[in-house]
Amino acid sequence: MSTDSRKTEGLVIRQVDFSETSRVVTMFTRDFGKISVLAKGAKRLKSSFEAAIDLLTRCEIVFLHKPTSSLDILTEARLVERFRASAHDVNVYYAGLYVAELLGSCSEEFDPYPRWYDAAVTTLSRLQSESDFRLIVLRFELFTLAEMGLLPEFEACQCGRPVMDNQDRWSLWVQQGVLLCSQCRQSEMSTRPLTGGVITLLRRLSQTDIADDFTPAPTIQQLKSIRHLMTALISQTLDHRPKMLAYLKY
Repeated sequence: MSTDSRKTEGLVIRQVDFSETSRVVTMFTRDFGKISVLAKGAKRLKSSFEAAIDLLTRCEIVFLHKPTSSLDILTEARLVERFRASAHDVNVYYAGLYVAELLGSCSEEFDPYPRWYDAAVTTLSRLQSESDFRLIVLRFELFTLAEMGLLPEFEACQCGRPVMDNQDRWSLWVQQGVLLCSQCRQSEMSTRPLTGGVITLLRRLSQTDIADDFTPAPTIQQLKSIRHLMTALISQTLDHRPKMLAYLKY
């Protein structure tokens, strides 16, 4: 069976040793989605790949695609940008790993999502340049759910009652992805109560381009109140709680 050479840009989201000299590298690429490639000789001191395939780096690659179950072969990798976590906040590094975890867990091999790739690049860039990781992570989570078609509607209850900023005791039926007002709410269907103001904030965040600045910035208390909800939504999507969330300190 013949192979063909393909070129793209990708983020390194996982590495595992394959042999004494080689590694299997998982990348989320702009043109092909998630791929796993064998980087022969990557563990050698004078590898031709050098630092281009370190975890969370963005690189231009060329690989040989095999239309079989065999691993594709990485032939070239050129570093475009290295993710540099803050030395003063370990949360930035963990947040970057969380982005990688979502890309890996929520995607299938060779299923391209160029907008999701661009959002991940933007997210990693913001993590390195902005002071608080919380909003950056939240926006990427919302974008991820939207790309998968699993983002709840933040407009109204399932009964039609619209969300108003001054109304509270709203909740979200996580399993169904629908809002519930105080009259429709049932304990077995809901998460912690949410205020109308928080739901309006979520709606604004989900409707704002991830590459644009978001103002005014949410308060730390608002971000903390949303955390439980987002963890529940992401965990429902993955059917397990993301590992890296345990390391992020809110």
